[in-house]
Amino acid sequence: MPSAHTSLPVIDLSQADDQTQRADFLKQLHAAARDTGFLHLTGHGITDAETARILELTRAFFALPEADRLAVSNLNSPHFRGYTRIGHELTGGASDWRDQLDVGAERPAPVVGPGDPPYLWLEGPNQWPQALPELRPVVLEWQSRLAAVAHRLLQELLTSIGAPSDFFDEAFADRPHLHTKLIRYPGSSPTGADQGVGAHKDYGFLTLLLQDSVGGLQVRRGDGFLDVPPMPGAFVVNLGELLEIATEGYLVATDHRVVSPPGAVERYSVPFFYNPRLDAVVETVPGEYLRSAPGVAHDASNPLHAEYGRNELKGWTRAHPAVARRWHPELVASGT
Repeated sequence: MPSAHTSLPVIDLSQADDQTQRADFLKQLHAAARDTGFLHLTGHGITDAETARILELTRAFFALPEADRLAVSNLNSPHFRGYTRIGHELTGGASDWRDQLDVGAERPAPVVGPGDPPYLWLEGPNQWPQALPELRPVVLEWQSRLAAVAHRLLQELLTSIGAPSDFFDEAFADRPHLHTKLIRYPGSSPTGADQGVGAHKDYGFLTLLLQDSVGGLQVRRGDGFLDVPPMPGAFVVNLGELLEIATEGYLVATDHRVVSPPGAVERYSVPFFYNPRLDAVVETVPGEYLRSAPGVAHDASNPLHAEYGRNELKGWTRAHPAVARRWHPELVASGT
């Protein structure tokens, strides 16, 4: 598909605290979420030192010997946590040319009984490389810091469309489902395919993406995709499908993808996904905006559930079928 360069809306979160700029801030945020579903976020309070450190440790993880990375393979985890080898994650049924480390909230493994919802398996302990002990505290602190930014942004987003700012507070208050990926795109695939990660929509609420200086992220526009060049000091934020459902299609979840960098160039990124409790049931957000809501366009190949955990589990079993077959064969058989 054709590609062209573009600039996403730039939203400065610090303007929310300035009464002389707040009204204009909310107007801009509303427009970005309604029309694009993507934006650059500045004024978030995360320092350059923090972003440099997480990228430094991301590179350090992927520089470890393969044996150290495979020691924390996600094939060891019924919770889908750990390292995924290059080409072993699927998007749209095709292999993504990247490898990654998946980290969630650090919690004990649950006891899942026969009558319990299977999405409870998505909670549990992470796997950490013994050869890089400093990774654990930095990633968990990063996750906590970005959760606070995402929560504030979600409240302001609701305010911008005229809805109660605390509407989702209860769904996130106790055990929000936090998820961080450390990702490497290792240049071009030997096959010549350029799918770093295939076109998809995130199925949760909000994603905050930190990317290095190498481009490759693209957002769908009409029949093509537009490049999203990196912006120093900014996170790329996109809305997930459950926000689209919760606003009856008023807010937009947009397809996006990553094109592999050329040759032997490597690209590193750290996306953070901010989502509610697994058992949270997403209800329609009240507000006058509903008069202009078009309704949700349902995709028969990608059924969406109001209960967040069901969407999350569906995504993991499709993206990591080898993990699902090893630990949860009943889910594979049922097509969850």
